[in-house]
Amino acid sequence: MTLRSVLVRIAQQEDLNFLLANRIPRRWLTQFVGWLSRVEQPLVRETCLALWRLFCELDLSDARTTRFSSLHECFTRELRPGSRRIEPDPKVLVSPCDGILGAMGRVDAAGSVLQAKGFPYTLQDLLYDEELVRSYLHGSYVTLRLTSGMYHRFHAPYDCLIDQVVYVSGDTWNVNPIALERIEKLFCKNERAIIHCRLHPSDVVVALVPVAAILVASIRLHFLDVRLHLKYRGPNVMHCDAFLRKGQEMGWFEHGSTIIAFAPEGLSLCDTLRPGSRIRMGEPLFRLPSST
Repeated sequence: MTLRSVLVRIAQQEDLNFLLANRIPRRWLTQFVGWLSRVEQPLVRETCLALWRLFCELDLSDARTTRFSSLHECFTRELRPGSRRIEPDPKVLVSPCDGILGAMGRVDAAGSVLQAKGFPYTLQDLLYDEELVRSYLHGSYVTLRLTSGMYHRFHAPYDCLIDQVVYVSGDTWNVNPIALERIEKLFCKNERAIIHCRLHPSDVVVALVPVAAILVASIRLHFLDVRLHLKYRGPNVMHCDAFLRKGQEMGWFEHGSTIIAFAPEGLSLCDTLRPGSRIRMGEPLFRLPSST
């Protein structure tokens, strides 16, 4: 048995994993790792990359480059051109990121959805916008979890106008399955951004909610001049006027976390989706009604 497999097996023990990830000074550690990941000194960089590889499956086969000046540069790597196929069907919205499919389904009449079995949360607690909440009643949602070794940039799910981003400063709980099954309303506690994507040429608004987590509390968007992170305090509502084509890069997590996508009634989840399976950026996620 290799050292990596031993360490991974230890880390996968649920109680230990939960203790290590959530019973430590999360904000301090997150800020420290954010600083450390940007150190370009070769010995520090190579040590950080080696430790990271011990605990995750890092696949750089589709990366634009495999030579990095820092751990941060590796985390936020770009894709090699042409390495992703963007579903061309005009009736299909695509996944904005690579990820593992988590809780998904219908938003109920009370505006409640699941973060994990037996652990509901409300859209009001997550989105802070009564009008937006009403627009997703009886709509659909899907949770996309990015693991630490995955590609961490996210893209437009459809031709869309980004007209508003709402930033909510919060905590940095781990968002792995163990934590989701133990901490109520976890997504509503963590730092997050709510991105309004107005589909072109309709007025349908799909919301993407990137949720930060421990070690990964920083979100960048190409169309905003600020880095959204734990020390940023406002403004909370940022108006935008950015038009993106389907599959165009929107922004990135500094390291990786979770994106929750919400669509109004009429749009449906594609029937190929299964909880626990992997999805890649550009693959089908939602389907527009035939009348649209």
